[in-house]
Amino acid sequence: MNQSLAQKPHEQLAATLSGEMDAVNELIRTRMASKHAPRIPEVTAHLVEAGGKRLRPMLTLAAAKLCGYDGVHHLKLAATVEFIHTATLLHDDVVDESGQRRGRPTANLLWDNKSSVLVGDYLFSRSFQLMVETGSLRVLDILANASATIAEGEVLQMTAAQDLNTGEDIYLQVVRGKTAALFSAATEVGGVIAGADEAQVKALFTYGDALGIAFQIADDLLDYQGDAKATGKNVGDDFRERKLTLPVIKAVAQATQEERDFWKRTIEKGRQKDGDLEHAMALMGKYDTLTATRNDAYGWATKAKDALRVLPDHPIRQMLHDLADYVVERLN
Repeated sequence: MNQSLAQKPHEQLAATLSGEMDAVNELIRTRMASKHAPRIPEVTAHLVEAGGKRLRPMLTLAAAKLCGYDGVHHLKLAATVEFIHTATLLHDDVVDESGQRRGRPTANLLWDNKSSVLVGDYLFSRSFQLMVETGSLRVLDILANASATIAEGEVLQMTAAQDLNTGEDIYLQVVRGKTAALFSAATEVGGVIAGADEAQVKALFTYGDALGIAFQIADDLLDYQGDAKATGKNVGDDFRERKLTLPVIKAVAQATQEERDFWKRTIEKGRQKDGDLEHAMALMGKYDTLTATRNDAYGWATKAKDALRVLPDHPIRQMLHDLADYVVERLN
């Protein structure tokens, strides 16, 4: 991809879809209103207005447009996807006891855990109302399955996060739950609502799935080699939080008994001391797991781009192609 592009791919998508995104944002504001519980729009607005990229709803709009859709149901589906995403963020911040998201205090910190959980529940309910309004059982099936996968992924992560027996297969399952399930549902429902043929719907699913996995692997890698200013995270946060991500899983798989004891003490038991992060980095360097992880991220990005081949030739297709490149270009 041309690095000198004035706009990043998600910015190009946002500009192309700006009219529809305005309509989606209006729909979000309307549907998060509550006559009886003013705390609901207060908490939701804090997150929804936080200035995220709105990537997931944009993927739904892009997929529908790419497949020639000219109705209005894709707006409801895009709002649905954003509601599901926001609900999971509210719940995640409670589970993770987070104090910050996108550089701002989290809802559970500003209000309380109860408000975050209950407002998250409300948004899930709203998302199902919106889905039903499209009149498509297949869309309902896709998004309901995605919601179940997300919840399942969260529970799996909770039990697998500090277990050294967690292998790459479990990690991938967690990533599908945490990130890729909503990406793939977002793109797939766009194709379904547009009446695209089965090969195209499958391609859109594959694109979203692979893009989400590449995105999460890149994120996990940046934790160990990113620029704190650019990522908003300190290098090694995942290690300090005892998260078994791919670079560590790859190092544990090749570890000597002594090295395994180190990982057991720092990750499983959480008994960390000065110099442990540096030693962890040295072990990842010994087995070159950061390079192996980067190669995995690039592999998934390539899979995403390959999936687009069966879709119509359209400027949006090129933007989606560039987006897959951009997700892993952060690793350079």
